Amino acid sequence: MYIPDYDKALYFTLWGQWDDLLILMVRTNDDLLSKKIEVFLHSFHYKNDEQAVMHAHEELLQYIDHAMAYTPVATMEV
Repeated sequence: MYIPDYDKALYFTLWGQWDDLLILMVRTNDDLLSKKIEVFLHSFHYKNDEQAVMHAHEELLQYIDHAMAYTPVATMEV
């Protein structure tokens, strides 16, 4: 079964599985998704400003939501 990277990114982000999110960042073919994950993980680990972390988290979730809306149904099926 093929699970699109966006579903994985959403799952890993919501459940706090940062190691799996990092692996997905490296393996995905979507450069924007990779960059959004990178920005979020960097802000989560290195910034003391909670607003910056929340902003990066929201941007990542918004991009995932946007990308999933435009993912063809054929790629989501087996």
